[in-house]
Formats: sequence, structure tokens, C-alpha cells
Amino acid sequence: MTDLVRRSHTGSSGYEISFAVAGPENGPVCVFLHGSGPGASGSSNFRGNYAAFVAAGYRVVLPDLVGYGESEKPEGIDYTLQLFTDSIYEMLIAEGVDSAVLVGNSLGGGIAMQMTLDHPEFVSGLILMAPGCIEELPVYFAMPGIALMGQAFASEEFTIESQRAVVTALVHPDFRDQISDELVAERFEVAKAQPKDVLMRMRTQNLSSRLGEIKQPIFVLWGEEDKFCPASGIEHFFAASCDVRAMRFAKVGHWVQVERRDEFNAYAVAFLNGLG
Repeated sequence: MTDLVRRSHTGSSGYEISFAVAGPENGPVCVFLHGSGPGASGSSNFRGNYAAFVAAGYRVVLPDLVGYGESEKPEGIDYTLQLFTDSIYEMLIAEGVDSAVLVGNSLGGGIAMQMTLDHPEFVSGLILMAPGCIEELPVYFAMPGIALMGQAFASEEFTIESQRAVVTALVHPDFRDQISDELVAERFEVAKAQPKDVLMRMRTQNLSSRLGEIKQPIFVLWGEEDKFCPASGIEHFFAASCDVRAMRFAKVGHWVQVERRDEFNAYAVAFLNGLG
């Protein structure tokens, strides 16, 4: 069964988290953690992926982070890595999940790593696509995609054309046909409800010095033409002597799971099946 069933949970932060689930009730759990950016959500980031995991026998959970998707979007707060991590972890525990593989793109990759550091007994493996939170902030701010996203969302009028420009920057020009009008419209509706604080007051830290503490198997995938997170970040995992296997894709941007959907799905499921 691949139909998504939507649920919600309010944890100790007091903010409501919306999430969707699919797949066999007793299947091993994969949690898909989306990235940041105006209009981001679990479904819009991973719509082309989760069904392949369900077909392979996995139970999938697609949360919307605080401030994103259908989750609560508070104003006047710092959007910290710990807030994202704790609220998702509490939701998973409340859902009866006691072990999971975490699949994280961009900010979602940073959340996956932070959750693994905080709760190593909970995480059985990591699949990371261009993960964030492994460079100092000036490195990210210098990336053209981050600059475009920040400038567009901070402007007085964030338009649907601004949304289109930001989402299109996520992919290599060869894959612009993956950016449909429906996807742009879906993310624009979310973005209109997001306070500026979601991006302007995001607070994340550089976890690269702690990568060596992660003992779980890691699968990292990265596009060489990423405009948001430098592809050189993949080297941090080797330098830390992680249990890592990695793939780099030519002519691919920030959204490996979208641009190379079928390959990503096949490689990721094979990795999961190899975890035993």
C-alpha cells in the first residue's frame, strides 16, 4: 500500500508536527527528512521516492519540519537544529518507532546526523543526499543557490516566479523538466504561510568535527553541480573514517533523489537491504 496517511503530533516544544506514513505496519522504518527553503515539505521533496521503499517492504514516514509543509509555523523563534531534531524524534517515539533508517537531504541530512549523535541506539543507518550542517555558515552563504533563496524569500514580495527560480536552482539544467508547474504551485502555497523567521532565524551548527562519532553505516550521494551545499563536503566523511560508501553524480544539482530518481531509489534500497 503506497497511499500516504496523514497524522499529527504535538511534543514538548508545543508545536504541532504534521507527518505522513505509508507501507506495512510492521516493516522496518525509513524516515525521510526534507531540506529547508521556501515551501519545502516532506511530500514535495520525496514524492518520487517513497513508493519504491514501500514496495521493498519498508514503512516510510515523511514529516514536515516545524515551520514547513502542514506543520505549525511559529513566528518570533529561532529555528534551531535541535528544535527540528527533538520535535521529529519525539513524534517518532510517540508513533511507536524504536529504530529507523534516516534519509536526509540538505538540512534534513543535518537533522539525521544530529539525531544519530543524540540517540545512537535509535538509528540503524543513514542515507544522506547533499547533507548540510558540515561546513561553517560563510561557506553556505557563499553558495549561489543559498544567496538566491535568501534574497528571494527576504524580499517584500515573494512571488510564484520567485518560487520557480528557487526550485529550479535545485536541479541541473538537464533536469528542469522535473520542476512542474504543480510542484511550484504546491510549494508556493506553503511558502505564503511561512514567516520570514523560518529562514532568517535558522540556527544550525557545523557537525563535521563529530562525524567520527557516528558508527552506523552511511550512504552519501551528491551532485557535482550542487548550488546549495558544496560537493566537496563528501570528503568530510572519509576524513572522519566513517563507515561510509559514497556516490557523486555528474550533471546533477542539489536534488539527487529527484534528478536521478530511479537510480537513487535502486541504490538506496540496495543499501538498506544490505544492512541485514
